Amino acid sequence: MTVTDETIPVSHFERIGGAAAVRAAVELFYDRVLADAELAGYFTEVDMAVQRRHMALMLTVVLGGPNEYAGRDLATAHRPLQIPVAHYVRVGEHLTATLTQLGVPGDAITDVQAVLAAVQDQVVAGDGRADA
Repeated sequence: MTVTDETIPVSHFERIGGAAAVRAAVELFYDRVLADAELAGYFTEVDMAVQRRHMALMLTVVLGGPNEYAGRDLATAHRPLQIPVAHYVRVGEHLTATLTQLGVPGDAITDVQAVLAAVQDQVVAGDGRADA
């Protein structure tokens, strides 16, 4: 069997427009997060250019694009912040709303939400359960 373009599955990353689309999503996402009084405090001493770049690299991987992320792992980066589940959920809601606003297909959003659920315990304080 010969492999053609039609037999190679297209990633969510490619479907939404690649790196430029991810960068646009990250910009809008952080605009939303920084405007949220409950979340903005986490970023007061953060270099947002670096933060946006890291988020774009991570979102690229989640969407099936190339893995060029070489930063700290999620637990190392987030555990010192003692993020409660409610704030983690709120960030996820902002990301979902951003992707929806930009017209990202529902199956791609569902896959992003699944990754958020899978890594929650690496980011939140305690054991990561909503009832903790």
